[in-house]
Amino acid sequence: MFEGYSFTVEERFLRYVQIDTQSDPQSQTQPSTEKQKDLSKLLVKELKDLGVGEINLDRYGYVYATIPTNSVKEVPTICFCAHVDTAPDCSGAGVKPIVHRNYNGNDIILPDDHSQVISPDTYPYLSQKIGEDIITASGTSLLGADDKAGVAVIMDMANFLMSHSEIKHGEIKILFTPDEEIGRGVDKVDLSILNADFGYTLDAGERGAFEDETFSADAVAITFHGISTHPGYAKGKMVNAIKIASGFLELLPKDSLSPETTASREGFVHPIRIEGIPEKVTLQFIVRDFITQRLIEYEQLLKRQLEKIIATIPGSKAELMIKEQYRNMKEVLDKYPQVSAYAKEAMERAGVTILPMSARGGTDGSRLSFMGLPCPNIFTGEMAFHSKHEFVSIQDMQKSVETIVQLACVWEEMS
Repeated sequence: MFEGYSFTVEERFLRYVQIDTQSDPQSQTQPSTEKQKDLSKLLVKELKDLGVGEINLDRYGYVYATIPTNSVKEVPTICFCAHVDTAPDCSGAGVKPIVHRNYNGNDIILPDDHSQVISPDTYPYLSQKIGEDIITASGTSLLGADDKAGVAVIMDMANFLMSHSEIKHGEIKILFTPDEEIGRGVDKVDLSILNADFGYTLDAGERGAFEDETFSADAVAITFHGISTHPGYAKGKMVNAIKIASGFLELLPKDSLSPETTASREGFVHPIRIEGIPEKVTLQFIVRDFITQRLIEYEQLLKRQLEKIIATIPGSKAELMIKEQYRNMKEVLDKYPQVSAYAKEAMERAGVTILPMSARGGTDGSRLSFMGLPCPNIFTGEMAFHSKHEFVSIQDMQKSVETIVQLACVWEEMS
């Protein structure tokens, strides 16, 4: 099917990563940063150039588009989704992508900061990429493969299908979202515009990775109230909220229940932000587990420890607030086994070894699944995301393109 095809995913990816699209968790706007639309506008132009129809960039930063069916069958409408924003964890400005042709297996020393070394010892997946072409950043920023690799894969899929009318497929929807990295990726998505039956996000890592299970997640905010007074005359009067918050953190487990002490299917409670003054301090947590019920257990632990610290400090007060973020997509996907089965069939047709995985995080697909669009996650090759060591194999991205084209064909054939 792809014999003689000139993939465009590399050139698209190199173009997209040079556009700063970092999202901002402290912003209250949607999208959280206007610069995300810089890439969205470019994608709209490129989709128009490809002849894709029903293209819409809305005020919230979502890009919707439609590749029309060319089948005589009644085929369910499937959606391919990726996010345009990059993580706040590491600078997304001034990205200088570097292509390391025919990777030789050695350490990759990034030229703009020689202390940044991407080593197979740290990232064993690199050892599988010898002879392939690896893209990295230059050492001063993340690369943006998360998730501009997914964006480029979808765009190359569109390029292939629009130029190969002999390949039969049903109606295909394209969705590019903002703010996924800060948990707001589908806050304003309009599913009536999208009008799809099933979906797939393109936001997983190594070749063959297929994720139909994610963490369930809540956000917890704890606000500590102290009593502020002049420090020179504070004896017997001051209650320092900073010290209360510090004492509370000290009560948390040291050897379990944190990201740095858990792996595989273990959940965690993770403080991610502290802000305040002696009078008032706010701690923000994320709470994660594959089993949704366990979130309640973790939150009860936080409540007990909070009550314990408050009880020991007269005059102190605190309140705890919980907000649902997303739930394990497997709870929905188990009701639609064909969604995962067809994706695995497509990988096999593309010559890809399937690596079933459970994502220790969430994707737009986590929330989309519970909004009525069952939506597992497919590999793009993106690795070491959210860091200056981020890298991606061009050949992995090409295999991702092949996979989702084959997936479109599988849905048509099975209808």
